[in-house]
Amino acid sequence: MSPVASLTNVNLTLTSRAGPVEVLRDVNLDVASGQSLAIAGPSGSGKSSLLMVLAGLERATSGSVRVNGTDLTGLDEDARARVRAANIGIVFQAFHLVPSMTALQNAALPLQFAGRADADEIAAQLLSEVGLEARLGHYPAELSGGEQQRVALARAIAMKPRLLLADEPTGNLDGVTGKHVIDILFGLQKRSGATLVLVTHDERLALQCQRTIHMADGRIVSDRAGLAA
Repeated sequence: MSPVASLTNVNLTLTSRAGPVEVLRDVNLDVASGQSLAIAGPSGSGKSSLLMVLAGLERATSGSVRVNGTDLTGLDEDARARVRAANIGIVFQAFHLVPSMTALQNAALPLQFAGRADADEIAAQLLSEVGLEARLGHYPAELSGGEQQRVALARAIAMKPRLLLADEPTGNLDGVTGKHVIDILFGLQKRSGATLVLVTHDERLALQCQRTIHMADGRIVSDRAGLAA
């Protein structure tokens, strides 16, 4: 079976005031269908950049990035957005909810963009799955950090993506709340059958995945099975 996501000889060079910066260096990675994969490493190692390249939010300077069989590298921004909408759900550390929209409206956004007439119904069901059935009409400012991240989780899986990407999803949460969100994240992944790629600096969290890669200086330096394998 072909991998859901595949990076081949991927390099990413960004410009800075000091000149070009090599963020990713000759990265090769295949992610199998249904797998949970943690990307770990110190700050500045390239792990979030790798996730952004996988999401099509950053274009690789060279190499091939394939998601569900489509090579993102040669696509323009609009085409990458279409691939992302059809195949990828993303959860960020900072939640990225629309402040003027309720929890229900935020969760329904991808479905609304796709023209789904049942968008609100599906979003309400997903919010119920993450324990927010009583908070549908609340705005982000009226929700706790953990509740906001659960809305973001519901939004990320609304379109039943094959690939679920999470960038430090507990980074803005306390330990207890973060564990609750992670339990929900893994539960949603298993129920949906999605492939999960999780960026984290927390080694204990990384071990909950089936596989962990470690990065340093823009390269993958180790690739091993986690406790969940």
